[in-house]
Amino acid sequence: MPLPMKNRGFESFPGILRLVKKAKAAGKIIVTTNGCFDIIHVGHIKYLEKAKSLGDILVVGINSDFSVRLNKGNTRPIVPEKERAEIIASLKAVDYVFIFNQKTPHSWLEKIRPHIHAKGSEYAPNQIPERAVVEKYKGRVVRVPQIKCKSTTNLIQKVISINKKRATK
Repeated sequence: MPLPMKNRGFESFPGILRLVKKAKAAGKIIVTTNGCFDIIHVGHIKYLEKAKSLGDILVVGINSDFSVRLNKGNTRPIVPEKERAEIIASLKAVDYVFIFNQKTPHSWLEKIRPHIHAKGSEYAPNQIPERAVVEKYKGRVVRVPQIKCKSTTNLIQKVISINKKRATK
């Protein structure tokens, strides 16, 4: 079950569900996406802007610290979940944010049932973990192109490389 994250007037996941229901009744297109969003970089910004352009309301599920460790290992995240959520919530393209504690977004996707779920293009079309859940209720998964070489992993490796070079001088 997603953890609450106060954002733009909604303090809980049930609040987001009410918003989504009301927005759907008004004919709005709901887009969701999810991720760790650990060290924010231009690739994240462009990705979220493109996801927002697919519909009217963008809802972002942020992996909790626990689920980041499940997916990325014990050295991540670098930035704590509440800070990551606050940063993402501050972005113009993002309408609502919440933190979820599971390894995958399947349980909350079944509740929100977005029209579109955006996923990064690093996933092959037939390997998108959420595809079956989204298509089960007639939603669509859209792959959003990534900016080449822009990733948190690349940033971390660059910092490590710079520190190693400095240490050998």
